[in-house]
Amino acid sequence: MGVYLRPYSLEEALSVLARRHTVLAGGTDFYPARVGRAIDEDVVDIGGIDVLRGITADAAGWRLGATTTWSELIEADLPPVFDGLKQAAREVGGRQIQNAGTLAGNICNASPAADGVPALLALDAEVEIAGSTARRLPLRQFITGVRRTALAPGELVVALHVPRPRHDAESAFLKLGARRYLVISIAMAAATLEFADGRVAAARVAVGACSPVAERLPALEAALIGAPRDRLADRVDAAQLAPLSPIDDVRGSAIYRRDVVVTLLRRLLMGFAR
Repeated sequence: MGVYLRPYSLEEALSVLARRHTVLAGGTDFYPARVGRAIDEDVVDIGGIDVLRGITADAAGWRLGATTTWSELIEADLPPVFDGLKQAAREVGGRQIQNAGTLAGNICNASPAADGVPALLALDAEVEIAGSTARRLPLRQFITGVRRTALAPGELVVALHVPRPRHDAESAFLKLGARRYLVISIAMAAATLEFADGRVAAARVAVGACSPVAERLPALEAALIGAPRDRLADRVDAAQLAPLSPIDDVRGSAIYRRDVVVTLLRRLLMGFAR
C-alpha cells in the first residue's frame, strides 16, 4: 500500500495535495473499484476535516459541505426545494452507503448514473473549489465527461452551494432501475419549479444516465414557464430531449431510454399538481 494520510485541517490537506494523492472521503466507490488488487496509490483521507461537513444557510442560499453524508442530508431540516435531492439521497445505495457516502464524492466520481447529480443540477448548484486560488464553478461545468471533472492537480472540492429561489419552490426526483432498490439507474429525472400565482415562474429540469454527463433540458424548461400546476405533464415532448445521447448497454437500449424518459418526466411533473 502507498502512503495514507488523514489531515485535520483544510490547509494541511491542500499542502498534501501539492503532491499527487488520491482523495478519499466516504470510500464507497474507492474500495469497490479496487477489489482484488493492492491499493498502491498514496491516499489522503479528508474525513477528519470538520469544516468540510455540515449544512448552513444565509440570505444567498445554502452551503452543503463536501463530506456531508447522504444520511445527514436526508435528516436535515431543509425547505421543500430540497425534496428532490432528498429523494435522490434515498436512492444512493442502501443505508450503509448513505451513512458513509458523501455529496462531493458523488460528483467527483463523475459517473453518468450518479443519483445526486440531476437533482443538484435542477437546484442550479455551484461547486466551491479550494487550491492555489479559490474558485466556484456551476455543476454543469464541473463534470466534464465520464469519470472526468474540471478539478486541477492540487485542488479539492470543499462545498456545494445552492442559491435561494426567488419564488416559492419545490423539487422532485424519479429513478428507473431494473429493481426498486440498490440498482444503477436506467434513467432518472429531477425538476425544481418555482411558482407564482399558481403558475410556473422558473423551471430547471435535468436527466441522468442518458448521456455521458447528466443534462438540463432547456426546451422543456422554457415550455413549462407560465403553465398551471395541473397541466405540467402536457408540456413534455420528445423533441425536448435533444441534449441527451443515450447508449445501448446491459441495463437498456438507447431507444428504450429515450422512450422511458418521456414517461418519467410526465410522472415527475404530475407530482407537482395540487
